[in-house]
Amino acid sequence: MERVASIERNTNETKIQLSLAIDGEGRSNLETGVPFMDHMLDLFTKHGQFNLTVDAKGDIEVDDHHTTEDIGICLGQTLRDALGDKRGIKRYGNAFVPMDDALAQVVVDLSNRPHFEIRAEFPSQKVGTFDTELVHEFLWKLALEARMNLHVIVHYGKNTHHIIEAVFKALGRALDEATTIDPRIKGVPSTKGML
Repeated sequence: MERVASIERNTNETKIQLSLAIDGEGRSNLETGVPFMDHMLDLFTKHGQFNLTVDAKGDIEVDDHHTTEDIGICLGQTLRDALGDKRGIKRYGNAFVPMDDALAQVVVDLSNRPHFEIRAEFPSQKVGTFDTELVHEFLWKLALEARMNLHVIVHYGKNTHHIIEAVFKALGRALDEATTIDPRIKGVPSTKGML
């Protein structure tokens, strides 16, 4: 069974078409209008071995907030849809990723219970034109819409770009682990009998 999903979301602030294949080759086709998000989503896709297409048109003349937030919403919804009933998945994923001076850890539980925690300090408020506070917005909306536990811990780092890059690579790798089908698992990995 192919684990793929697509969404089209149109508001007065953004128009987004997004498709996700969980069992991909790390291929991305990204046009978000937010260059730093294109870079981070490309890293996420490559390290998660997903296939991701995003075509986003937003009110970036205001700022990058609505576009970044709404991509997080759409990615979360497609991840949840693509997983279906979650039969046979590992469910949990944990990844440490170093990026030069930075070390990030991302831990996920595809539990159907949305929760987000982040322990990170960004030395700079901007990377290029991108507001670093939008990393929180993106990740929180992703966790909410995917209905997963998402914990992000930046153990240390000096360069803001390196820190965020490590987070997105670790996110891809943690989700790759959590979405992997384990042939030993019969049904869903929960004593409740459902996720």
